[in-house]
Amino acid sequence: MPLCQHPSLSFRVVESAKLTYRQPSERKIKEALSVSQPTQKKRKITISKGLKHESNPGEPNIQLPPPSTFPAPVIVPGDELFHDPDYPPQSVQEWVDEEERNEVTRKRRTIYVVPPPGVSDEVGVVDGWTNASSQSIGQSSKKAKRTNAPELANHPRVEDVLEYLQAFYHGLPVKLLDKPRLEFTAWDSGSPTTKSKVDCTTTARYIGLSTGREAIRVQCRPSLDGGFAGQLNLEDLLDTAISILPSDAYALIMLLHHDLYEDEDDDFCCGRAYGGSRVAVISTARYRPELDKKQKVDVEHSWPGSHCSPHIRRLHSGKLRRLQETVSDSEPTADSDPESAMQAAVTASNKLPLPVSSSQLSTLWLGRVCKTASHELGHCFGIDHCVYYACIMQGTARMEEDVRQPPYLCPVDLSKVLRANGTDRDERYRALLVFCKKWKEDRMFAAFGAWIEARLNKQRAIDD
Repeated sequence: MPLCQHPSLSFRVVESAKLTYRQPSERKIKEALSVSQPTQKKRKITISKGLKHESNPGEPNIQLPPPSTFPAPVIVPGDELFHDPDYPPQSVQEWVDEEERNEVTRKRRTIYVVPPPGVSDEVGVVDGWTNASSQSIGQSSKKAKRTNAPELANHPRVEDVLEYLQAFYHGLPVKLLDKPRLEFTAWDSGSPTTKSKVDCTTTARYIGLSTGREAIRVQCRPSLDGGFAGQLNLEDLLDTAISILPSDAYALIMLLHHDLYEDEDDDFCCGRAYGGSRVAVISTARYRPELDKKQKVDVEHSWPGSHCSPHIRRLHSGKLRRLQETVSDSEPTADSDPESAMQAAVTASNKLPLPVSSSQLSTLWLGRVCKTASHELGHCFGIDHCVYYACIMQGTARMEEDVRQPPYLCPVDLSKVLRANGTDRDERYRALLVFCKKWKEDRMFAAFGAWIEARLNKQRAIDD
């Protein structure tokens, strides 16, 4: 079956009886980009970097990028903004005024990336928990044993994630924190260690996570949905991240290949940040491409294909029909500019096939992890979930929604990062473009690179 070529793109939210989210108006977005800073005699209004504007103490004249560059979020029943359409927006001014927000300082400006912990021999079974169950990837146990086939995709390398974050948070040093090496060990509760304590097959157990200075207790359990043999407790891992935070760190993010859970009722959790504590933990487990079918992930309509108009209509007609609703005749506006950033992204993505080889699937996996890592670190910068545009800082309720979201920061959240990092918008874009070109055989990275080039070209045309 031929791939969808996404013949038209939608940039606004579908109107329906159940969907009560409304994208903030252009005026509200302009207000969100305005920042009042105190001076000796009067207040001066400044605008986000990279936006055409004129100083005006009344209402700043801000020229917003068109929807064909920054569309509204794609929302269908079951998505985060479908369930919580009134989530409060965070303007740049509110971000600046946030008392608990951490400032980048001369002595505290480094972002650290912690690689996945090793596994000691005494808890070797824990190493196998990083592999999805044969049932979850649609393969019978007998077939898996008979073929003895290796995993099709390889875990993302921490060095590649680090390189992406160096570009995404351009202006700040991003370094690997691999000493002391973290290692999972048996948890000594005062009684002899037995294999059953780390089997995690029936009830919640504990393992230790050694930091070199101490061993921290980490709860573990079998996954509720059978996806993995064991899961680790996210909050215990965040406590570990706090305990190893270097004195010169602005933020720290820990990568794990193990599946995570936060609350007892959670099936799983892909990551979380304690923004005030400047730490984040993410898991690569659920982004494994072999799980896409089970998690209803549509690779063909992952970003930027998520803005495909016929696809959005199908999503709404199917979901809403089951809810006995109707979709308004009002269609999202479609792109008519062949040189727009979103059209450039879709064109670049369409030139590449869907991933099938081990190498292609591994890069697909890498892209998903890069997106989540940049999102969770955004919370360490004090950035809340975005409701202004489709944006990497959007909240997400499930995997099929996660892949529909873009890798870029919207104008409001980009302004916050540029202010925190003290860097130039176009320099940051160029750093990201270098990374995307390195991985140009991947549909998402190729699309992101084309989107960035269109943005840079548009800015050059304005400057000329």
